[in-house]
Amino acid sequence: MISSTFPDFLQNFSCPKYLSERAILTPTNQTVGHLNSLIVDKIPGEVVSYFSIDEAADFGGTEVQKNAAFPVEYLNSISIAGMPPHDLKLKVGVVVMLIRNLNQTLGLCNGTRMVVSKCLKNCIECEVICGTFVGTRHFIPRMELCPTDSRLPFKLIRKQLPIQICYAMTINKSQGQSLERVALFLPNSVFSHGQLYVAISRVTSPEGLKIFIDSQSGKSTDITPNVVFKEVFYNLPKA
Repeated sequence: MISSTFPDFLQNFSCPKYLSERAILTPTNQTVGHLNSLIVDKIPGEVVSYFSIDEAADFGGTEVQKNAAFPVEYLNSISIAGMPPHDLKLKVGVVVMLIRNLNQTLGLCNGTRMVVSKCLKNCIECEVICGTFVGTRHFIPRMELCPTDSRLPFKLIRKQLPIQICYAMTINKSQGQSLERVALFLPNSVFSHGQLYVAISRVTSPEGLKIFIDSQSGKSTDITPNVVFKEVFYNLPKA
């Protein structure tokens, strides 16, 4: 699947046009992380780790109580959709996506895809590979990030680069993208209304779409459920 979506990868891993045209889409963040790790491992060069600074806020207790209840090791281990990991491993040439709006007048918006051109101590330099500002370069610093939807009993503040690696991305995160080659990987079926439509409609032509279905039965199949709200049909006119 990876070689089908990214053919001749080692010859093209640093080509912005090649990278901007393709991606793997899948329902869950867990699968996204696994696929991205496999692809990053193929890229030559040194891995640079950027570690976040994590804090629990709005807890209500004393500082001592907070540190005892939520040690740093626990905060570092938290993984939430829409948040970068504590240990963000990058290389020069890796494709990343902004997950926050930084400067809309410069095209640095949530969902902008870029290629890492330099890994510096406290920031990275990236080249934009999509949209109106293709080819422009910007420094991306660490910033304080908070999850928009969290069931934690406190407010997590994570100071980290506001990016995610995006050779593979979740179907939900792919909204707004336009791609020439898409691999839709379904180790499990989609789980919310409209996801299948969103995934299939990211590609500009049917020839650029490949769907990989991992049947839990182990048998080859070309069938997958299309999840929709049943309520949609309640108000349809009856024949």
